[in-house]
Amino acid sequence: MNQSLSPLLQQTSELRQAIRSKAHTGVTSGLAQGAMQGNVVILPADWANDFLLYCQKNPVSCPLIGVSEVGDFRMPELGNDIDMRHDIPEYYVYRNGVKVESRSDIEDLWQDDMVAFVLGCSFSFEYALSQAGLTPRNIEEDVNVSMFETNIATEPAGRFFGNTVVTMRPYVPKDAIRAIQITTRFPKAHGSPLHFGSPQDIGIKDLGKPDYGDAVSVKDGEVPVFWACGVTPQVAIRNAKPPICITHAPGKMLVTDILDTDLAVF
Repeated sequence: MNQSLSPLLQQTSELRQAIRSKAHTGVTSGLAQGAMQGNVVILPADWANDFLLYCQKNPVSCPLIGVSEVGDFRMPELGNDIDMRHDIPEYYVYRNGVKVESRSDIEDLWQDDMVAFVLGCSFSFEYALSQAGLTPRNIEEDVNVSMFETNIATEPAGRFFGNTVVTMRPYVPKDAIRAIQITTRFPKAHGSPLHFGSPQDIGIKDLGKPDYGDAVSVKDGEVPVFWACGVTPQVAIRNAKPPICITHAPGKMLVTDILDTDLAVF
């Protein structure tokens, strides 16, 4: 290990190495705290412009932090040693909009025309919440964050359309207000919540049955707070039906060398 690296960069590099070697295959919430984590979408080049426009039209759900060159599996602006074929704990493979498999690397699926997109993730503001004494429930309970499909439509672009996916973290009202203030600083990690209070208002029937991730406890006196989520593109991918698309598995992100504070707006 290069001893000139900061302790955090040592953590991010070592975590990617652990993921690459299959030593870590789980969720990345609570790991390498202070580093940006990213949702991943990999598409053929002839689908890339439509998806780029979709991200531009939906910057809260799809905050772009990196785009690769065509055919290049590296992402040097996010980390010198990043290899998009190996550095995610679990990949989902979609064909014609249907998830057909999950796997721990995609080297044999990589094509010369592929473009990788990395979108900011709410895991990146969890460290700031924890520092303020507002540790998210999913970290306290050592589970994946709860994710739900909603009735909130995204702006369509080209062949991509669909409803928004959100993450949920419960807080008592005074802490929810503080959490809103803190997360507003991080627009590249989805920023402030889209909704808090009644889940039924945004089409969620049961907080105990998330569409992705794990259920967390909601205690008496707490309100659910909902942030946009980078799993939103996976709904749009199902609708657009590209011949092949590769994404991260929800909760199992690309860990970058970018500090979350570097992308904070104040």
